[in-house]
Amino acid sequence: MLENKPESLATDTLEHADRSPAYSAQRFSIAPMLDWTDRHCRHFHRLMSREALLYTEMVTTGAIIHGKGDYLAFGDQEHPVALQLGGSNPQDLAICAKLAEQRGYDEINLNVGCPSDRVQNGMFGACLMGQAALVADGIKAMRDVVSIPVTVKTRIGIDDQDSYEFLCDFVQQVSERGGCDTFIIHARKAWLSGLSPKENREVPPLDYPRVYQLKRDFPHLTIAINGGIKSLEDAKQHLQHMDGVMIGREAYQNPSMLLDVDRELFGSQSPVLTGPEVIRALYPYIESELSNGTYLGHITRHILGIFQGIPGARQWRRHLSENAHKPGAGVDVVEQALAMVTRPQMATSEA
Repeated sequence: MLENKPESLATDTLEHADRSPAYSAQRFSIAPMLDWTDRHCRHFHRLMSREALLYTEMVTTGAIIHGKGDYLAFGDQEHPVALQLGGSNPQDLAICAKLAEQRGYDEINLNVGCPSDRVQNGMFGACLMGQAALVADGIKAMRDVVSIPVTVKTRIGIDDQDSYEFLCDFVQQVSERGGCDTFIIHARKAWLSGLSPKENREVPPLDYPRVYQLKRDFPHLTIAINGGIKSLEDAKQHLQHMDGVMIGREAYQNPSMLLDVDRELFGSQSPVLTGPEVIRALYPYIESELSNGTYLGHITRHILGIFQGIPGARQWRRHLSENAHKPGAGVDVVEQALAMVTRPQMATSEA
């Protein structure tokens, strides 16, 4: 074990105050991303922002109800954290929502945006945009058994059902019949066939004005925007029109952007940590996880991008990629990689 780790820094960072009532919980969130936003990723992101709303990967109702693993596990330090569900059976959704509330989640989100074939075959995701009544029934079933918010993440349309009227009808039915008052809108439509999930994030054009119009036409609803948002400056522009912004891959691939979220978007006066401080604040978590049998590489894969654009970043990524999966790899591997970033900085400052 390394000595002189900033245990107090980690503790201070993780002791979260209540969210400021001046802002919607959706003001800034990090998108649910399959195979990416697992509990290790969320713990790391929380070290950089106490205000950002974090989402789990999408978890299907079938996995929760019939699976042998614990698909609802998360750390106490992750709050505020939302569970994203995939499913369409109202009874199953209600069961899972109740279990999630009992476990302490702060929000339940229904996935009505994923366009993959596997998701469609399971009758959930973006294909549900064409079945607004069923979505409304599912939302109502969940709202009837929990007291935490139940929200929907969706697209602006699917296939040839991509008119503004179609989007408005979907939102109206789900809000009025289902009681949903919060929507996160990915500002692209989804093609249910012919495009891969990756292509569905890039090929259909973004239509931010359509989402802005939706907020104007449904002013009583909380509506956040998602899709193609690359920076906090982008987020500020969207927040002039919307209640919130959700950032996905940029927050994952360039996580240092999260360091300024609380100050720039929530008016926090708390000190902003540096990248090295965040990494060292992660050490107690890493050691705890290693003692429970977690491989170092399962954690470090999420932190590779934090020094993007900084001298030594390539060496940082290479050292972790080459050594984190070796038997017995521990915090010392991360500290060695960190030295490759901090030493060039020190040399520059001394010069």
